[in-house]
Amino acid sequence: MTPKPRFAILDDYQGIGRAHFAHLEDRVEIASFPETLDPRDPAQRDALVQRLMPFDVVLAMRERTPFSAQTIAALPNLQLLLTTGTRNLALDLDAFTQRGIPVAGTEGRPPGVNSTVQHTWALILALARHVARDDAAVKAGGWQGSLVMNLSGKQLGLLGLGKLGSQVGKIAVQAFGMKVIAWSANLTQEKADAQAQAQGLPVGSFVVAASKADFFTHADVLSVHCVLSDRSRGIVGAADVALMKPTAIIINTSRGPLIDEPALLDALNAGRIRGAALDVFDPEPLPLQSPWRTTAWGQDGRSEVLLSPHMGYGEEDLMDGWYREVAENLERWLNGQELLRKMN
Repeated sequence: MTPKPRFAILDDYQGIGRAHFAHLEDRVEIASFPETLDPRDPAQRDALVQRLMPFDVVLAMRERTPFSAQTIAALPNLQLLLTTGTRNLALDLDAFTQRGIPVAGTEGRPPGVNSTVQHTWALILALARHVARDDAAVKAGGWQGSLVMNLSGKQLGLLGLGKLGSQVGKIAVQAFGMKVIAWSANLTQEKADAQAQAQGLPVGSFVVAASKADFFTHADVLSVHCVLSDRSRGIVGAADVALMKPTAIIINTSRGPLIDEPALLDALNAGRIRGAALDVFDPEPLPLQSPWRTTAWGQDGRSEVLLSPHMGYGEEDLMDGWYREVAENLERWLNGQELLRKMN
């Protein structure tokens, strides 16, 4: 009797994935590993290889577990890599191709305002109006602390003006009457005007800053919306943070390494800006002893800091839809059918 293929679900933090594959349990042996191993650490890479060695198919949740050529080469039984999302920059697609291992993703997104855009605004408002801090104070028997930040008329700085950045900008203009400035290495006013029009806004609604320095100098709320690459890693550095107003806040729902972490920690510990709200870190999950977790933010002259556990895309409809698409591809593979949404 031929043994059933073995299927590993990685990094399902909330334990919602396995139910989407229940109808295939008579055809494939399923295991779930919610605890992330970071293969950039040699010891964890070895543990990851040992974990995945027996499996024929692996599901990688977005960019939570990277797969380098070295890791791929150490998995002789791997026949198929499934992932969520339309792209996964943590996968070495060339190495998968050279091994003859197909990679397939997902594409379904609920209609309307993007999940990450919604989360960006949740963080902006929660930080500007001290929602988390005041909630904790009231529950502990306290009352008001410092006054909140009014957003109307302020300048929203968008570091990156793609689909997500421009949606964030639209809300700033229409809901809060904010002014929007933007900057990225190749952004022109013509491109910014096209993005504004795509969002149903008048030309000139998004103004490209004269320079990177001008951008950081004038932003009251700085929101990061860049793709992480070798070129963009650390794009927000110590010199950039030093230019910011003492009343400014930074929001990052994109990728942790886009911001120079020591530089930001230094500025926040010194209280040089009003605060930061972060949904992304490096590494993830955030280590228990990370200074982000252990520092008494908002006290003794330190800036306010608001943290969320990479929930920008952690939306019910989105995640359930992705798992359904992965299950569809797994079933097609079991049936010997062509995979959908192939990446290589």
